[in-house]
Amino acid sequence: MSSNIAALADEGRVEIDHVSIRFTSKKGDHLALAETRLQLEPGTFTALIGPSGCGKSTLLNALAGFVEPTAGQIRIDGRPVDGPGPNVGVVFQQYALFPWFTALGNVKFALQRFGLGKTELHERAMAALAEVGLETQADKFPGQLSGGMKQRVGIARTLAYEPKVLLMDEPFGALDAQTRREMHDLLLRVWEKHKATVLFVTHDVDEALLLADHVHVLSRAPGRIIRSYDLSASRPRAISRDFPDLLDTREEILALLKPEPAEDRGDVASVS
Repeated sequence: MSSNIAALADEGRVEIDHVSIRFTSKKGDHLALAETRLQLEPGTFTALIGPSGCGKSTLLNALAGFVEPTAGQIRIDGRPVDGPGPNVGVVFQQYALFPWFTALGNVKFALQRFGLGKTELHERAMAALAEVGLETQADKFPGQLSGGMKQRVGIARTLAYEPKVLLMDEPFGALDAQTRREMHDLLLRVWEKHKATVLFVTHDVDEALLLADHVHVLSRAPGRIIRSYDLSASRPRAISRDFPDLLDTREEILALLKPEPAEDRGDVASVS
């Protein structure tokens, strides 16, 4: 799989320009995301963190072209997002693999829309699996793979078509602690190689601090960015005394996320 970092240096710029998202149902209107402005520079790794239902996933879905903003505009490399496209890849928490395809078949399926020849299709799919350490598991079906392996297939499937922007919606939330650490290492290796612009949604403060260059904290629903952090600590990182700035930032974010007393907060409808 090619990795022309120089060619991608100016690609993958994301602009979220005064975007708000409202859903309408029989129960009424629900503001899922309050007006939000954010810019992601090419090749950066950004994390969104916030309480459940604050609109993190809603914003991610809008970036992917699955949800249309009620107001404002999202642009990638200056072009408005008006639907799903090959320049944006999405990795979900629930793997979203086809159980009737092998690991190789799942990756090939993602590449079929590009009109590749049979040989190139196979080679690119195998290269993507090799990059996530699954070349020897290519002929296994999802039901034969562990949770961590399934997520590796999901990442390989997305990497195979080399998107400029990689959106990740709590991709490791269902994994055990040890597997999650392994996936963190894998993700950082892949990101360092390809330098796609990553937007990573998580509930886990430590995960955000270990992975991202920039962390944005969202309020309770309707979500809006209430604090932003630029992280300069070198990788690999640890939430320990060896990284005192991370410890301080962790405490600040946890304080921001601390639930308010019910009597002060009132009843707030939430949409995630």
